[in-house]
Amino acid sequence: MNQGFGIEKPAAHRHSVHRVPARYLVLIDGAGSIVARLFLATFEPVAEFDAGTEEVALMIKGLQPLKGANGAEWDRALAGHSVEERADAEVFTLDV
Repeated sequence: MNQGFGIEKPAAHRHSVHRVPARYLVLIDGAGSIVARLFLATFEPVAEFDAGTEEVALMIKGLQPLKGANGAEWDRALAGHSVEERADAEVFTLDV
């Protein structure tokens, strides 16, 4: 009999590859409010959240944005946004 008192012992930690860090932060108009969207270097979406959060300010501190996300590389990633929204977007390349 063990001393676990009926509680299962946690499984051993699995050493696996972690997800790659986000490379781009895009600030874009989404239905009337500015949203922040994170993308991998492959332009695969990772997350979307309100651009007014404190975390966004910390992520872009000291970075210069590129104006517009009209390039072909953004076509699939920002497919739900209009041409005007993409033209007004700010694209930040994050330090990884």
